[in-house]
Amino acid sequence: MMEKNCGWAYSDIVKDHFLNPRNFVRDEREVAGADGVGMMGSPACGDVMKMWIWVKEGKITACKWQTFGCASAIASTSMLSVMATGMKIEEALKITPKQIAEKLGGLPTIKIHCSVLGDQALKAAIEDFKRR
Repeated sequence: MMEKNCGWAYSDIVKDHFLNPRNFVRDEREVAGADGVGMMGSPACGDVMKMWIWVKEGKITACKWQTFGCASAIASTSMLSVMATGMKIEEALKITPKQIAEKLGGLPTIKIHCSVLGDQALKAAIEDFKRR
């Protein structure tokens, strides 16, 4: 259900992931020993996204992140981190911004670019893992 009161044009799922982000890094000491790290920024909105992954036997066992971003960027990356955890690397590389937005119950059209940041940061973290 989309809330329209008080200018909030997001689904209840977006609101939940924004107010209670999953896998969010509050202190970078939490991510010591990560197998891959990726960072992306968007000139369109000024958001910066950093993502860490841990991999075991070809599967992402943990996916954590940090951002200086808007509600859409926070909620999208929170959802992405939940989606990617437990996936094989090849599957995680196929996650699209559209799939993230669908899992969130939709995003305003002008905010779809926010879901791309997490997607790109995840891909960068996977590439970093492969280089190591």
